[in-house]
Amino acid sequence: MCTSLLYTDLSGSVFAGRTLELPVELPYFAAFLPKGTPLASRAGEHAPLTYESVYDVFGIVVPNGNAQDLKVVEGLNEAGLNFSLLAFADTHGPDDTEAKDTPVLSAIDLGAWMLAQFSTVAEVKDALEKQAVLVDPLEALGGVVPPFHYTVHDKSGASIVIEFFDGKRHIFDNPLGVMTNSPRFDWHLTNLNNYTHLSNVDHSSATFLGKDFIQPDSGIATVTLPGSDTAVDRFVRAVYYAQFSEKVDGSEAALRQLGHVMNKFDRPKGASVYSSAKASALTESATKLTGGAAAEKPDFITEYTSWITLIDLAGGKLMLRTYGSLGYVSFDLAALKEGAAGPKLVPLEAFSQGSVDADTVMLSH
Repeated sequence: MCTSLLYTDLSGSVFAGRTLELPVELPYFAAFLPKGTPLASRAGEHAPLTYESVYDVFGIVVPNGNAQDLKVVEGLNEAGLNFSLLAFADTHGPDDTEAKDTPVLSAIDLGAWMLAQFSTVAEVKDALEKQAVLVDPLEALGGVVPPFHYTVHDKSGASIVIEFFDGKRHIFDNPLGVMTNSPRFDWHLTNLNNYTHLSNVDHSSATFLGKDFIQPDSGIATVTLPGSDTAVDRFVRAVYYAQFSEKVDGSEAALRQLGHVMNKFDRPKGASVYSSAKASALTESATKLTGGAAAEKPDFITEYTSWITLIDLAGGKLMLRTYGSLGYVSFDLAALKEGAAGPKLVPLEAFSQGSVDADTVMLSH
């Protein structure tokens, strides 16, 4: 579940696209948090870590039991910093060795903590060197340890991946701007050594043993791209399309081009199914969170693309398309800042039709 990538236009402006896949709909909300919003994170029995937002933030969030405790799944701040949460089955955080009176950041709150306070990837990396972070159980997931890793991009194109495995926190510089799911990020980079032959140039003719052969169609260049929806195959395809997708100029054209790229990772319901008995902890917890009873679970479940986001990092715009719509709605941080007197929280289902004015809907709630 989840594919994240960066696209750069002809002028060097950076845009971020991501999909989110689950077999159920979580209670997603669109949230606008203006600068000055008080925020907090608590890990285990430690003292809470309190802070205040110094940037305007817009994000797709899931409440952790109540609307005051929001977990950012995807977000952008006015400085052009972008955060994404993606599934990572290999999560294994460090042991808790911090004193009880030490304010500790819960890993699930990394998104709010970063977007509220920092403007660049470099600032995030520096702050993480000083801040204790623990991976602790999450109420919104039924009390399981959050199986996630995290990507951070800024408007310069700088990118990192944050993962917790083997009992340690790892921060990887991400020169590709691409991430999917397990295995860990450095494994995906190593795997790309198996794809040095990739090219977008069609080789449509060849001679074998003196006889000529011709491919009558276009598109043969993609024949060796891995085709499954596994995280490993999606990573390779995301690198390919980020590399070779035509570069255009201007925000509108770039977002449109990025939308076509992200269509390559849009999964319809039923495209693949698997036994509910083999569902991951994340899937089980998501089912409980949405009220699904164990007796009502089907024999087989299917993951699908719940929503897609396209983000103009420098322009402060986020576009959203849900599974129930063929069109995108657009959120503008500047417009929300101008019209909002305080934090705004609107269920994502309010934006299921692509024709709605998303900023107006946000401000009217």
